[in-house]
Amino acid sequence: MSRQNAAESRIKAFLNYLIVQRNASKHTVTAYEKDLQKFCEYAGKGLDWRRIDHQKVRGFLSELMGNGLSKPSVARALASLRSFYKWMGREGLVEQNPAALVSTPKLPKILPRVPTMEEVNGLLDGDLPEQAAFPARDRVIFELLYGCGLRNSELVGIQLDDIGWSNEVIRVRGKGKKERLSPLGDAAAVAIRQYLPERQRILDAKRRSSTALLINLRGGSLTTRSVGRIVKAIAVARGLSPDVHPHTLRHAFGAHMLEEGADLRAIQELLGHERLSTTQRYTQLTSSHITRVYDATHPRAK
Repeated sequence: MSRQNAAESRIKAFLNYLIVQRNASKHTVTAYEKDLQKFCEYAGKGLDWRRIDHQKVRGFLSELMGNGLSKPSVARALASLRSFYKWMGREGLVEQNPAALVSTPKLPKILPRVPTMEEVNGLLDGDLPEQAAFPARDRVIFELLYGCGLRNSELVGIQLDDIGWSNEVIRVRGKGKKERLSPLGDAAAVAIRQYLPERQRILDAKRRSSTALLINLRGGSLTTRSVGRIVKAIAVARGLSPDVHPHTLRHAFGAHMLEEGADLRAIQELLGHERLSTTQRYTQLTSSHITRVYDATHPRAK
């Protein structure tokens, strides 16, 4: 086996480890594979993972930046290399991790703008605008994204039997295929009950069957891309910023609960965050909101 083939076989074994033992999502595995393939192309023929040093890794990151890749994407590429080398170390394939000696590019702290409670309530109260092609379903989308703080991928992954009507919860499959139970609020429950008969009518008309909660007008399962288009079109029609996307509603869920007095640990559980530090971003979002209110209203602020 040539060195190049050996190098690529290591990557395949690592990706298989991510899938089988780490239960990594398809998106994560694809991202790691792309990053590692880019490094292979940069390193050239005859790549020997044991001979790579930290200067080679730095050169790779510099080339990515020179090609116009954003700092978050470069940071992710470095994280991919670190994880790959960490795995090879455990397998006894290398003696050191050169990527661990390279500093992560300093990322700008850009906090997403979160719609106010009034803006979200204005979006959900009353009938949806004409941009809603399937109003009953689209209301369920908004109620679950905001009412349960779901990720887009978690939303489209909900099956009919994931809804626990008796105990008012939804089983959610999060990152790494980890499951959690999310409370099913009254507004979301009402929206789902109103949607289910219309969902069944579409399936009957198309002579199809589906276990997915959310379907398109052809009777197929809804995709994350479709959810993104639906959320943006309806939000913009209601006067919200064009940069609104499904994750914006998840951010709003966390920030609004914090504003209303929920503790960080509870929000961490509801959002399915592995680390509390991730949830702590919502304290920054809330602080930003408080600062804007102060600047706009206090007579001594200016």
